[in-house]
Amino acid sequence: IELKSGILNIFLKTGIIFTQVDLWLGLSYCDGNWNKVTVNKEGSIVSASMNELREQTLEPRVQQLKVSSPIYIGGIPPEIQNFYKELGLEQGFGGCMKDVKFTQGAVVNLASVSSSAVRVNLDGCPSTDSAVNCRGNDSILIYRGKEQSVYESGLQPFTEYLYRVVASNEGGSVSSAWTRVRTRESVPQNVPTPSRVHSINGYSIEVTWDKPAGVIGVIEKYILKAYEEDGPNVPIASAELSDTSILTGVLTGLHPFTNYAVTLTACTLAGCTESLHALNISTPQEAPEDVQSPTAISFPMSLLMSWTPPKTPNGIITQYTLYMNGVPIYFGNGTKYVVKDLAVFTPHQFLLTACTLAGCTNSSQVTLFTAQLPPSHVDAPVLTVLDSRTIYVQWKEPVEVNGILDRYIIYIANNEQNFTKWDVIYNNTELFLDFTIQQLFPGTEYLIKLAACTGGGCSISEASTAITDESTPEGVSAPKAQSYSSDSFNISWTKPEYPNGIITSYGLYMDGVLMQNSSQLSCYAYGLAPWSLHSFRVQACTAKGCALGPLVEAQTMEAPPKGTVDVFAAVHGSKEAHLKWLAPNKPNGKLTYTVFATGLFYADQ
Repeated sequence: IELKSGILNIFLKTGIIFTQVDLWLGLSYCDGNWNKVTVNKEGSIVSASMNELREQTLEPRVQQLKVSSPIYIGGIPPEIQNFYKELGLEQGFGGCMKDVKFTQGAVVNLASVSSSAVRVNLDGCPSTDSAVNCRGNDSILIYRGKEQSVYESGLQPFTEYLYRVVASNEGGSVSSAWTRVRTRESVPQNVPTPSRVHSINGYSIEVTWDKPAGVIGVIEKYILKAYEEDGPNVPIASAELSDTSILTGVLTGLHPFTNYAVTLTACTLAGCTESLHALNISTPQEAPEDVQSPTAISFPMSLLMSWTPPKTPNGIITQYTLYMNGVPIYFGNGTKYVVKDLAVFTPHQFLLTACTLAGCTNSSQVTLFTAQLPPSHVDAPVLTVLDSRTIYVQWKEPVEVNGILDRYIIYIANNEQNFTKWDVIYNNTELFLDFTIQQLFPGTEYLIKLAACTGGGCSISEASTAITDESTPEGVSAPKAQSYSSDSFNISWTKPEYPNGIITSYGLYMDGVLMQNSSQLSCYAYGLAPWSLHSFRVQACTAKGCALGPLVEAQTMEAPPKGTVDVFAAVHGSKEAHLKWLAPNKPNGKLTYTVFATGLFYADQ
């Protein structure tokens, strides 16, 4: 069935028999009203009628019509047009139709049974505005001239127009066939505010609206938009609905317990228009989301618990419930709670529940510990002297650690410093239970203490005592010899730099001969010759042996010379004499000589 140039053409092909019926309509159908078209086959008669006009043909060879394939109304898809080239079909139907029915069965609602439709209003859209534009007697001359194209403006949107061209000269004129064309749709006007909105839950709403009035064209889709009240002019959520026959839609992606303004947008191919006003709605409360786990400030025997409101409360928080080890310990609206009477450094499982009127949500479970304390008691270390310079230290882990052991520290002091200065000789986080102290001083008494530390602090044991094995002294000092007379010395010395044990005796050697062996640090030597040179050396002894210090030399003080000075004189001429003398028998020091002379001396005049 095809309407072209004012002729309704019926093509019927059954088997190899091809039948055609042509009904001349002119422009009678272009009056802006509905036109009833009937196509009928009764036996060998095929007829077509439109309103009061009717045409039929007789074809005895026509066969019974059996339809088993899809029925296409308004055109056929491009992919199957090649199979029906003999029909000579041109562009598809552009317009409106309704009340389609067959001999058997009820009226077909094309909008509900069609599998696809392309820019065809299947509900009907007659408009009396188009009558004047396509009636043959009322056609309007829009151009006269010699050009071969013309642009016409001021047309109605989504309206079908018929055009034909008349070419004339002095010998006459010739007309083209009528050509049908439809203008594009316009943007919808006066889109109504949604008529009803109700909440499905806190995250979605159902919106109902009325079909926009006065839309010229086919509505392609509806768009629902939700804006937060007092928020930015940007929709929080939107939904596109392409089935325009349904005037109800669901808008999702909303936030519970929030005020929204909902609008309706209607779209044609020409564009979209949003309703000027919105319908307000408040979504209901839902159970909270993103409930944060509680945190705590740890004390040795208590926990100061605290928590923040859920990141997404989804309503008004009516109550918090705090669970410890699966047992509720707090109900209320606060965000802090002190858990008391706990053991030191003990793990506990905590979980927080936040509730609105719509429901409750749990946080993730978290394990929290009470704070650490120093160990309750640390035993004194066990000391083993290995040699004169090494002590082996052993200890045990504290029975009550009160936390996690972090490190051991060894403090050491010795009798050389009167045990007043404690040095750290070992500090290690590797929790070994022994340590060897090396490079100590022989024969020295040491006090050693052990500290065990946790995150809560350190506890120090009592001191253990050990004395390294003695050895021969080291760093024996040089003696200091001072002479205050010509026949004696006062000799003194200090303790060795490293005694390496208990000094049992000091020996003083003078000129290689031991002259004193005692515990004294000084000696008086007398009966010596004046201005005599002597050597001194100190020997220090422990139970393990003796060591000598460096050799020192010193001289006694001078004394007056003893003996006579023998003088010898020899005359050299009338004016000179040569004197010689011998030193005294006992000079008793460094001598200087003075010559005295008496008598007359020659002088030049």
